[in-house]
Amino acid sequence: MVDVQLFRRVTGLGRRSSRTPTTGQPTTDAGARCPELASFPLDARPLPGPHGDRLCCEGCTALGERNWAHLRMCLDCGYIGCCDSSPRRHATAHFHESGHPVMRSAEPGESWRWCYVHHVVG
Repeated sequence: MVDVQLFRRVTGLGRRSSRTPTTGQPTTDAGARCPELASFPLDARPLPGPHGDRLCCEGCTALGERNWAHLRMCLDCGYIGCCDSSPRRHATAHFHESGHPVMRSAEPGESWRWCYVHHVVG
């Protein structure tokens, strides 16, 4: 008897395939691929309202810096940190320190989430 193991196909630059490992069919629902995304809907923690206040990276601001590229908001606690294109990568550091798995974009006009556990956009 041969022991067979199923692995999720990796495509591109380390991105996981959007096909299910058992059927090979594309998944259409991010929640089906990632229970964390299903647990945190995009509107779970809305962005702060337009009060004229500009959003900022909490980690960079604490260091007296203002050189981030894009901002992400933790859907668990509301922490706002800079993206991985920024020098300090505070959003990812927040995930590693807190274990909070889902961030959303805090950029105007963007409405997507990222799960650090499964590396899935939803």
